[in-house]
Amino acid sequence: MTALRSWFDARAPREKKLLVVMAALAVLTLIWGAIIRPVGDGLSSARERHADAVTRLGETQAQVAALKAIQRGRPRPLTGTLADVVRIEADQAGFTLTSLDQDGANVRVAIQSARPAAVVAWLARLERIGILVDSAAMTDTGNKSVGVTLVLKARAA
Repeated sequence: MTALRSWFDARAPREKKLLVVMAALAVLTLIWGAIIRPVGDGLSSARERHADAVTRLGETQAQVAALKAIQRGRPRPLTGTLADVVRIEADQAGFTLTSLDQDGANVRVAIQSARPAAVVAWLARLERIGILVDSAAMTDTGNKSVGVTLVLKARAA
């Protein structure tokens, strides 16, 4: 340390001022590079993670609200037997049922030919009114339609 002190004292006053300014700038650069910049980056990253978390929370709360609305809006019990309701709904949708057999609590349904999109829309309507699809089999009939075999059951109250 004494060697550095004697070296510094041997400098001219102008050089001493320049060396002090250089040391001060070096210290400021080190503080900025080692402390300020990483802290700023960390805060920016924390703000981004917070914004993402708030977005995910909002989406989750919206999904929970939708599920609660679905639970509150459960369909009323069927107004007739399951077979009667399925027959009426099929007629309203324009499907000709090849067979409709009551099998205990379930109903087996066969449709010889129907458009796939129409069948899926009809099944969605059945689910909204409280009839669930236990199993479904669709076979291509070759003319842009499908043959459908379903096992349907009423939703438990």
